[in-house]
Amino acid sequence: MELQLPISASELTRAEQKILDFINTNTDTFLFLSIGQLAKRLEISDATLSRFARHAGCRDFKALKTLVMEQASGPAVKIAGTLHREEHFSPVGFLQQQQLYLQKTAEQLDEATFDRAAQTIAQAKRILIYGKKASSSLAQLIYFRLRRLGLQVSLLPPGGSELLEGLGQIGEGDLVILFSFSKLSREGKILLEQGRRAGYQTLAFVSRTCLPPEESADMNLFVYRGTEKEYHSMAAPTALLDALVVAVTKQMGADGVAALKTLHELKKTYFLDS
Repeated sequence: MELQLPISASELTRAEQKILDFINTNTDTFLFLSIGQLAKRLEISDATLSRFARHAGCRDFKALKTLVMEQASGPAVKIAGTLHREEHFSPVGFLQQQQLYLQKTAEQLDEATFDRAAQTIAQAKRILIYGKKASSSLAQLIYFRLRRLGLQVSLLPPGGSELLEGLGQIGEGDLVILFSFSKLSREGKILLEQGRRAGYQTLAFVSRTCLPPEESADMNLFVYRGTEKEYHSMAAPTALLDALVVAVTKQMGADGVAALKTLHELKKTYFLDS
């Protein structure tokens, strides 16, 4: 990265230029160092670091880290943003934070859209699920849950020609479920656009309340995962996903229960020790 300062780099002392160069070239490392650790590493004083922070328009070293996080990007920045909230990381505090995110998700939940999503899943001819990177774990989870209910469900390839080959076989009566928490990926755009052409329905788990028409699925379920510059847990998305599966089971009634019963009988027959 290249840290943007209110003054020119030429106005900094040689020691301050050394600090700036370290931040620009070792951003991830900088975010996890204390002022004492950084001073020792650069062989400068704590006072020099504090002075640099003030020249950067920050009141202290902690505020300097906040400035860097605002301008930087990447997974390490998100984790650092989460840890930066407290002097010492607390697992209890983190879990309480997830409770808050669940509450915000519940407050933003459109129950009519949720009910429609459950009904559409229960009645779809085929369900195809797309998840990329971290979201692939959610794709695997909902695939596992829905398959146990006896639904025709499959996972779409992450991209490339394999994804396009699969799309050519999807049409009316089918449903595509995708996860799009930040910006919509190229593959996500393809899935939505092809849905409008081929006539299949789309359901997206999103983390934005305002979506342009071209990035909006037929059904959008909002999940709050925190601000942009912090670690994004899958706790709230997983909870909403499980709630949806329970609603689908209720929609299916006896059919859903029958599928689970058949699975249970198969386990008793073939896996006696389990």
